[in-house]
Amino acid sequence: MKKITFPKEEKAAIVARLQQYFSDELDQTIGTLPAEFLLDFFATEIGPHFYNQGLRDAHAALMAKMEDFGEAIYVLEREAEKR
Repeated sequence: MKKITFPKEEKAAIVARLQQYFSDELDQTIGTLPAEFLLDFFATEIGPHFYNQGLRDAHAALMAKMEDFGEAIYVLEREAEKR
């Protein structure tokens, strides 16, 4: 599987959010480099679980739509004339 990466600006925003979380919730200060390492850890070790769940959710949504299409096609069917 391809490594999960973020554009520079997005990574900086995520790192800032991690730093804010540590400050607000844990009353601890975390530097930029440790926050980047933590983000890399999450992306490598935990990210695939979220990614796979997203794929399963997308698959379920697609299958539900396919079922709707099947029903719509069934409604369009016409009976042949009886003679």
